[in-house]
Amino acid sequence: MSKPVLDTLPDIEAFEQTPLPEQFPAQTAFELIEQSADRYGDDPALDFLLSGRRDEIPQTLSFKGLARMIRQTANLLNTLGLQGNEAVSLLLPTLPQSHPLILGSQLAGIANPINPLLEPGHMSEIIQAADARIVACLAPSDHVPLWDKLLHILPSLPDVHTILVVHQAGLTDPCRMPEIPGRDIKLVDYNVAVADQDSDTLTHPRQLTADTIAACFHTGGTTGKPKLAQLTHGNMAYLGQLSQVLNSHLGRQTVLCGLPLFHIFGVIILGIGAFAAGNRIVLMTPAGFRNPEVIKNLWHHVARFRANSFAAVPTVLTALAQVPVGDEDISSLQRINSGAAPLSPAFEKRFEEKYQLAVTNGYGMTETTSLITRPPEQQPSGSVGLRLPYSRVRIVQLSGTTVSKECSTGESGVVLVKGPQVFAGYKAESDNAQAWIEQEWFNTGDLGFMDEQGFLYLTGRAKDLIIRSGHNIDPELIEEPLNRHADVISATAVGMPDPYAGELPMAFVVVRPGSTVTPQALLSYCESNVSERAAVPKRIEIIDAMPMTAVGKIFRPALRQQISASVLQEHLEREHINAIVETRFDSKKGMTATVVLQDSARQQETETLLSPYNIVSTVTVG
Repeated sequence: MSKPVLDTLPDIEAFEQTPLPEQFPAQTAFELIEQSADRYGDDPALDFLLSGRRDEIPQTLSFKGLARMIRQTANLLNTLGLQGNEAVSLLLPTLPQSHPLILGSQLAGIANPINPLLEPGHMSEIIQAADARIVACLAPSDHVPLWDKLLHILPSLPDVHTILVVHQAGLTDPCRMPEIPGRDIKLVDYNVAVADQDSDTLTHPRQLTADTIAACFHTGGTTGKPKLAQLTHGNMAYLGQLSQVLNSHLGRQTVLCGLPLFHIFGVIILGIGAFAAGNRIVLMTPAGFRNPEVIKNLWHHVARFRANSFAAVPTVLTALAQVPVGDEDISSLQRINSGAAPLSPAFEKRFEEKYQLAVTNGYGMTETTSLITRPPEQQPSGSVGLRLPYSRVRIVQLSGTTVSKECSTGESGVVLVKGPQVFAGYKAESDNAQAWIEQEWFNTGDLGFMDEQGFLYLTGRAKDLIIRSGHNIDPELIEEPLNRHADVISATAVGMPDPYAGELPMAFVVVRPGSTVTPQALLSYCESNVSERAAVPKRIEIIDAMPMTAVGKIFRPALRQQISASVLQEHLEREHINAIVETRFDSKKGMTATVVLQDSARQQETETLLSPYNIVSTVTVG
C-alpha cells in the first residue's frame, strides 16, 4: 500500500465503521511480537550501539530472538516467585536487554521502568509505590553509577527480595558479581539466568486480558507522593496494531532511537509499535541523545543504517542544527518526529528548509500510552494532528471537575480525551480525584482548540507543569522545600523560557520582612533540598507579593508573563539591542511578545535571535 491511511477525519470515521475488536483483535503487545517473529524471523529487530562512534559494530537481536528473550525473561521471573500483581522495577540505561525485560515483566507481572537520573530517594519512593518485589539494575559500572544508588536505597525497600544484575560488555565487568553485605537478598546474573530458561514457550502462562495492568510509569508527583500511571495490555496492543496501520503505506522502516526506555514514547512507539510494524530500531547508546557522540555522528548513522526517521525533543533538534551534514547521504531520512515539548514554529520552518525533510508534531502523554493526536502527511502549521481512531477529543470549560460549557470550533478550552489508549487510572486512588471528568473523560490539563477539519491546536496548559527538554517537572518539587525555608513566606515555581531546553525551572519567592536572604542563597539551598536534579531552579526572583486571582489563588500566568518578558529583554540587552519587550498570553497562540526596536537595521537579527524561543514574537520599529 502506497497511499497513507487515516489522513483525514473522514478517513478515521470510515475506519471506525468496523468495530474495534474486529479491527484490532490482539489484546496484548506480546501477541504482536510473536506475529512479527513469525513474519520476519532472523531479520534484525534491534541494533545497539554502545558508544555511538562512527566505526562501531552494533550488537543485533532478531525478531525471533526478541520473542525468545521475552519468553525467557517471563519464565525467569516466574521461577523467582513474581506474582501477577507485583512489579519489577527497572533501573537501567538503554540496553539490548531493556525491551525484553520490560515486555517479559509484563507477561509475568507489572513492569515499572524508572528514570536512572532520578535521585536515589525518589527512586525508592517509586519502587515502593509500584509494589515491586524484584529490581533489575545495571551491574557496578565506572560509567553509570546506578548500582551505588541501589545500594543506598535498599534499606528502605524491605519488600524487594531479588535483584537482577544486568551486565553489558563494555559498560560492566561480566566476570564481577557484586555483593550486598548485611541483607538477605537474592542476587541473580540476568544474562546467565535468562539463557537457561525455555525460549519457545511460557512455562507459567497467565490469563491476560485487555484490562490487565501491564506497566506502571512514573509521571511526576512530589516528594513522598510519586504519581504512577497504570497502563493495560489493551492500551499497548491498541497502539501496536495502530502502528501497523499507520506504517502500512511506508513499508518496513529503520528508525534511530535516542529516547530513553523509561519514557512512554521510547517503550511504545519506538518499541512495541515499531516491532509490530516490522521496523528495525537502532538504539543509540545507553545515554541516547545525552551522549555527545550520538549528536556529533547522527547524520553519519542516518546514512550508515539508511534510517527513515527518528524521534527527538526540541533540544536535540537545536543541537543537531549545529552539526554539518558534510558528504553524508541522508536521502533515506523522510521525517523527524518532534514531541514531549513545544517546538518553536520559526525554528521548525528553518530546520525543514535546511534539511529538506518534514518535522512532524503529535501530542500525547504517559496517561494516553503516548498518543492523543498524530500528524497526517499534510499537517496545518501549528496543529498537533488528528485524533486517533476509536478515541474522542473534547474541548470544554470546567468548573472544578464539572463541564460548564462545550467549546465551539475555534474556541479554546481544556482538552479532554477518552479512548482505547487512555490508561486505567493512577495507582494511588487519591491521584484520580481530579483526573476524570464525567467518569470516562481524562482531563489532560492542557488548553487547546479544534478547527473544522478536526485538527487540534494547543494553546497552553491548565496544569502547572514545567516542561524542560520534554521532562515534566511538578512545581511542588521546588515549592515544597522552598516553603520550608525559614525566610520564605511563599514560593511559586514556573517555567522560564529557554531557547535550548524550551523551559527551565525558576521560582518567584516572597520572603519575611527584614530578611536578608539572597536569591543565590536560596538557589544553593535548592541544590541540597530539591529531590530531582532536573527540577533544581536555575533562577529565583524575590518579589514583594504574589499576583492573586479574585478568589485568592496565586495567578501563575502573570508570573510566566513577567519572566518571559525579562528573559527576552535580557537576551536582547546582551546583544546590545535596544528594545522594549511586552508579553501577554493569547488564547490561540499561547505566550506572545511584542518587541519594539529603536534601530530598524537590527530587525531581522532580532527576529532570528528570538526564533528559538517558544514564544510568538512580533518585532516592530518604534
